[in-house]
Amino acid sequence: MIFIKIILGLFGLGIVVFVHELGHFLAAHLAKIDVEAFSIGWGNPILKKKIGAVEYRLGMFPIGGYCKMKGDIDYSELWKNMYNGKKQEDGSYLAAGPAARIFVHFGGPFFNLVFAVILLSLLWGFGFERNTLPNKIILVSEIFPGETYPADFAGLKTGDRIIEIAGNPISYYHEVQENIALNPEKTLPVLVERDGEIINLNITPSLDKSTGMGKIGVYSWTDPVIKDIKDGSPAQLAGLMPGDRITGANSQKLRNSMDLMKIIDQNPDRLVLDYERAGAVGEVQFNNDEIKTQIGIIWDSISYRTPNLSLPSAVVKGVKESWKTLTVSITSLRLLFKGIDLTKAVSGPMRITYMIGEMATQSFEQGFGTSVRSITDFLALISIALCVMNLLPLPILDGGMIVLFLVELIRRKPAHPKAISVFQTCGIVIIFGLMVFAVFGDILFFIRQ
Repeated sequence: MIFIKIILGLFGLGIVVFVHELGHFLAAHLAKIDVEAFSIGWGNPILKKKIGAVEYRLGMFPIGGYCKMKGDIDYSELWKNMYNGKKQEDGSYLAAGPAARIFVHFGGPFFNLVFAVILLSLLWGFGFERNTLPNKIILVSEIFPGETYPADFAGLKTGDRIIEIAGNPISYYHEVQENIALNPEKTLPVLVERDGEIINLNITPSLDKSTGMGKIGVYSWTDPVIKDIKDGSPAQLAGLMPGDRITGANSQKLRNSMDLMKIIDQNPDRLVLDYERAGAVGEVQFNNDEIKTQIGIIWDSISYRTPNLSLPSAVVKGVKESWKTLTVSITSLRLLFKGIDLTKAVSGPMRITYMIGEMATQSFEQGFGTSVRSITDFLALISIALCVMNLLPLPILDGGMIVLFLVELIRRKPAHPKAISVFQTCGIVIIFGLMVFAVFGDILFFIRQ
């Protein structure tokens, strides 16, 4: 199964990288720069084929890629040649003006953004099934006492139904999550329905330093009705069935599914469940080992289908969703400097590959439609993240090269090689540091699995 996840993950990541390098490739042709090689993956090519003047390669290491242009040589030599005004051959990288080079480097990130818009537009055009939870909430502090959360300070109570956040109407729990996650440390007006009365509150989500997202300390209220049972799980072996309502646990009444977590937390060595089925009542018991491995109950949820949008409406929705993800990605970069745990919040290529594969395999288990939506959503997210990361003003990245060529365009001559050397060194140190955190975080992630 892990092998399948890796293969699916590499395939998904390869698509995003291919789109990025295709942007550079097409931009180079439009800028009259000759492309010598187009590769998906790094290292020695395991497959290659020359078509016309371009050699197409599949690298040994299936992460990343490159588009090699004529005259694109070692950077130190590159800047010396540019600064000294050395004449270049027609069709080479340096023969093109700074504006053309900016265009080429911007092409990759731009294609990633366009790709995300296309994916999300298609998704909303065809419509999709979504599984979510009610917007009725439970306070985390009631389930796991001992810590106070923003929801407690704001005056929220278990049983409240959140109907609006910062002017955005809320119908489902995933909308609560989205609005809170995107606004850490910002005070938000909230409307809640409590016992038929509408109440105005203000809440300030705290910053979750393990994810870089906002949190307020609430769960969704889910009635303790079993939707499904995992095959081979303790719950299935005990005889529980979909449709059963769990009414009690260890002689305590169950109001919602989270009450069960609270009871297990209080007594992790013994669990006796009372249930109702078609008017009859029953009881099942679980031992310590079964509780630790999770008993295999999947609780009831809400499933709905989004409407099929017309082509113009789908494109508008795709642009809006892409813009929202883009702004979130940029905001997340700012939060890196607020003390978040980089080993958890920053994912490296290994974890991203695994996450794509994990999402694909889990989604296929839930049906073809769900798998297509989940994978499309995640590929759009990765594509936009790649766009943002590559536009950072750091050497080697597209953003760093664009900055240097903008300087050249304004000064009408390249920057001095020594200045470039300092700029590159600082950027490489930053990139190397982030990669160390990312790889270390990936290793910890797989150890915890």
